[in-house]
Amino acid sequence: MSHDEIMAEAERIKALGEASESQAPYPVNQPTIGTWLDAMGYDNERFRSGEAPPSMAQVWTMPGLGRRRPSDDPLSRMMEVLTDAGYTAVLGTNCEQSYERYLRVGEELRVTTALDSVAGPKSTAMGEGYFVTSRSRWYVGDELVATMLFRVLKFIPQERA
Repeated sequence: MSHDEIMAEAERIKALGEASESQAPYPVNQPTIGTWLDAMGYDNERFRSGEAPPSMAQVWTMPGLGRRRPSDDPLSRMMEVLTDAGYTAVLGTNCEQSYERYLRVGEELRVTTALDSVAGPKSTAMGEGYFVTSRSRWYVGDELVATMLFRVLKFIPQERA
């Protein structure tokens, strides 16, 4: 697959906008908050009594074990395009999150995801690749509560001596 074909597919996926939407399988709940706090080695009474740390936004809508991302997930689609083109390795590069408010126990979240950008090919120490950025937005009802830009490098591993 040529660079022009990769970029054409990226533009096609971007044109879908926030086509991917999924509902959290469970409402915000205290046991998950407590487990997350324990795993992070963090404790705050505020989060032991009905509110969730803002940085947990993604936790509520992650596929988890045994579930899959929606078939229309734009990040997954773009990663498949690059894998098919020979870019088989992936490296997380950065994640930018913003939070509009704290979540409360009992709230139900949904997330929309769009492909934000694809840049490349770029030569990196890891190998030649494309930087793929997706944009996710979390909502409670129609209220925006969090956003995230997530960027990965999808690359062809460089041969090592």
